[in-house]
Amino acid sequence: MKGLYTILLLLASNVFMTFAWYGHLKLQEMKISDGWPLIAVILFSWGLAFFEYCAQVPANRIGFTGNGGPFNLIQLKVIQEVISLTVFTLVVMVCFKGQALQWNHFVAFGLLILAVFFVFLK
Repeated sequence: MKGLYTILLLLASNVFMTFAWYGHLKLQEMKISDGWPLIAVILFSWGLAFFEYCAQVPANRIGFTGNGGPFNLIQLKVIQEVISLTVFTLVVMVCFKGQALQWNHFVAFGLLILAVFFVFLK
């Protein structure tokens, strides 16, 4: 169950991370944050990043072998990166309509799957 909790927390973390890093661009595109000074955009992003950390830190603590979890540090990082890019891609496809997936993106995702395979290989 610790592995599942880790993955779910990493998913939640990466949703907040993606919106913290790129959500302000969508707000700008929607003319919501056009007049915001840069410091307001940064504070908005920091506010979202707080919730990212509220999920990321427990995910790593629960999932780490040193705390009884199933993953070593390298495995945790590779899992996080795959989840991050997957969540990012889904958010871009849903929220930013002008971004199309191309063949090289699919190749990159395939290589990420291979990275997960190799990091768990004994």
